[in-house]
Amino acid sequence: MNSQPEREYATQADYAEWVRESTEERSGEIVAALRKAFQGVIRKEEFEVIVFSELTASELADRLLSFPLILKPLLLASNIAARAIERDLGIRNLNTYDCRLSKEQSLSISGYIKPFLPDSLPLPTLAELDRVMFADKEIRKTKGRWEGTVIWALNSYSTLIFKKSKFQHNGQTFELDAAAKDALGNILHAVDVKRIEARRDIHKRTDEIVNKGSHLKAAYPKVSFGAVIYYPFISEHGNVRDRLQSPYVDSVVFAGASKDSVVTAVKLLLGKFKCLKS
Repeated sequence: MNSQPEREYATQADYAEWVRESTEERSGEIVAALRKAFQGVIRKEEFEVIVFSELTASELADRLLSFPLILKPLLLASNIAARAIERDLGIRNLNTYDCRLSKEQSLSISGYIKPFLPDSLPLPTLAELDRVMFADKEIRKTKGRWEGTVIWALNSYSTLIFKKSKFQHNGQTFELDAAAKDALGNILHAVDVKRIEARRDIHKRTDEIVNKGSHLKAAYPKVSFGAVIYYPFISEHGNVRDRLQSPYVDSVVFAGASKDSVVTAVKLLLGKFKCLKS
């Protein structure tokens, strides 16, 4: 697959070349399908087009240096992620949505992405690419805050302090989303926090919970272990409980997106653990 066998690891250019044929084939199919599917509601309009082919890498670098906000849409148009830049250019911890670039970094990045940019692209298309990806990032951030709300509720309504923790068993290291310990560092109560948003994931996620519980109970036989689960298919909550029914899981509660829902679920869990504030 690699045209340079002496180099063990691939760069972005390698990946792009490997998928070029299939990508161009699909692009042609998509254009044809869109024209046929939306025949009758397609109209031609005048719009601004950015002609990248008229820019040198140095000129592109100047624009990146002056307007770092444009980096993310340019990377999207190039199909390049921040991890590729870190891997191939050695620029670490690059926030592609809000970055401050040095002149050297701007030159390095512009030379790197220039071969991957299309000859031209409508300005509204580039802006829309960024809008979609930014919205996706913000949604993922919001979902991530849900776990934080669960941890907050645990510590707000428990007589103990819950923190992220790790434990070891049979040479394996496991991470706990929240755990309360005694003065000697022994785990008293532990909680797995799970967002499961697709039916097809339920088997894998519940197996993960039971597996973690079995190792935890083996390491700490007196521990209480429970799960706080976000699963939007309410009618199936009973089935999920059945899948999690085992000697290794002491409590299963379901919480929705709202703070009140999380608090209600966490109070039920803490009541089972017998560490709910009175």
